[in-house]
Amino acid sequence: MNQQRLFFRATGLALVLSAATLSPAWASSHQGAHGAHGDHGKPTAQAATGEMADGEVRKVDKEGGKLTLKHGDIKSLDMPPMTMVFVVKDKGMLDKLKAGDKIKFNAISDAGKLTVTEIQMAK
Repeated sequence: MNQQRLFFRATGLALVLSAATLSPAWASSHQGAHGAHGDHGKPTAQAATGEMADGEVRKVDKEGGKLTLKHGDIKSLDMPPMTMVFVVKDKGMLDKLKAGDKIKFNAISDAGKLTVTEIQMAK
């Protein structure tokens, strides 16, 4: 039941992020309250900027190229802490990861698909 709820939360969040980035008129009309969180009118496959987010690996799906992370705030995506599934830019990034690893990572919204672009082991 928890996985189903998490799936719907992540799907809903992806839809909201997709709608915000694909509709510059909507984004610009809402900049007053959220202007400090970035320009939602920029292309969705932009490089992540700023500090990396903290995460803990919950599951690694090497075949599917997916990574389940319990993460802190992802400032570049204006996303609060939660546990969710990301795709990875390169499946090779998953070779040295296992459940329980503490990491730092960058992620982007690529046409509504949340994608991890960089991973570093946390110190």
